[in-house]
Amino acid sequence: MRIGAFGLNEPIPELKEPHVLAILRPWIDVNNVGSLTLDGLEAQFGARELATLAKPGNFFDFTRYRPTVYFEGDIRRLKIPNTILSYAKREKGNDFVFLRMLEPHSLSEVYVDSVSQLLQILKVKRYCLLGSMYDAVPHTKPLLVSGRATGKVAEQDLKKAGVQTSNYQGPTTILNLIYQKAQEQGIETITFIVSLPQYVNVDEDYLGKVRLMEILNLLYDIPIDKKDFEKAARQRSLISQKVETTPELKKILPHLEGIYATRVAKKEGEGVVGLSPEMEEIFWETDEKDFGKA
Repeated sequence: MRIGAFGLNEPIPELKEPHVLAILRPWIDVNNVGSLTLDGLEAQFGARELATLAKPGNFFDFTRYRPTVYFEGDIRRLKIPNTILSYAKREKGNDFVFLRMLEPHSLSEVYVDSVSQLLQILKVKRYCLLGSMYDAVPHTKPLLVSGRATGKVAEQDLKKAGVQTSNYQGPTTILNLIYQKAQEQGIETITFIVSLPQYVNVDEDYLGKVRLMEILNLLYDIPIDKKDFEKAARQRSLISQKVETTPELKKILPHLEGIYATRVAKKEGEGVVGLSPEMEEIFWETDEKDFGKA
């Protein structure tokens, strides 16, 4: 069955007021925080694939999102980058639809319209984007999360989660059109973006994953894997050890902690004091060294 640009596996499941948990790669999935989170959720709930783009090459440049070769037994296979939807039913609460999006390189409006059609067909109650971005924050404090919400219940959940309201203005993704179309369809929208230390560059950021899972646990009563806490603790310890041996970062850390305290005190993030020009130079030069890679 085709819905817009997507091919669906039939029969289409009957879902209970499903909430979409979406991620967008690559640039709102820094250190793979969103991907790690969906990996865990899909495994925990036994998610089943529901839909993929029938012709992903219409939307993606495969010289930028590279296909990968792998072996399935003795057979050599080719995996093509795609947008994938899966779903999971729950005994209590809303069912889930997991949506893994890639930033389109062409036909973006068709891509957005196709996602919007799926949300309508599946009778989605809420569209939630999970992600992460670099920020001037320290690793020594609980990671900040920013976001916005539309819809009375979603706005209440945003406050319940202690999320700072995002007042960002500037360049963004064309896929923000999904929010606008969702609102027109009467679908709640909510965003949770974790702020990650600019000086930490890792393939699997468990500090970020645990922070997102804390919010999902609060809102949906989803258990957090104890192993993720352990990995996050080890990760923070390793970062602290490296900071101690990196004079530039050791010098800048108190300034980041000062900015953090100001941002926590000013929940809306207004009038936040930034780094001095000298500290900014140290901050970005240190980032170029790929400090956090182990």
